Amino acid sequence: MARRCDLTGKGVQTGNNVSHANNKTRRRFLPNLQEASLMSETLRETVRLRLSTHAIRTVEHRGGLDGYLLNARASELTAELRRLKRRLEKAQAENTAAA
Repeated sequence: MARRCDLTGKGVQTGNNVSHANNKTRRRFLPNLQEASLMSETLRETVRLRLSTHAIRTVEHRGGLDGYLLNARASELTAELRRLKRRLEKAQAENTAAA
């Protein structure tokens, strides 16, 4: 499983450990990924994603998973999230047509 955030695409970065003697050895900076279950109000179901803590804060700031996905560009999302976005748009269209 890749160490990459499903929403933001944040992944592993590389750099150097620098000792007091200025010796440099390569190291990896891993993203703080969490397994998160987010509720979709439109679909009335939970979606499990592997998100960075920064992405979790962003989703909450933008009004939940529905608000984040509907305002995000499809080109920035993974294939799985594009399918979810299409399902959200379809469900919203049905809800507005029924009301």
